[in-house]
Amino acid sequence: MDKKLLEILACPVTKGPLIYDKDKQELVSKSARLAYPIRDGIPVMLEEDARTLTQEEVELLHE
Repeated sequence: MDKKLLEILACPVTKGPLIYDKDKQELVSKSARLAYPIRDGIPVMLEEDARTLTQEEVELLHE
């Protein structure tokens, strides 16, 4: 994931920052508790395509 793109992108729900999860190929919004998928190198920033994070996943996030 391009660092400049990550700086520009924001969570569409909270407008807050996103965390790149390289292993799961997701952009994570800690405040919205959502993980947006990255498909074929393209972030899918649609709330209906995001998966909800568990409390454990939120607690394990590192910025």
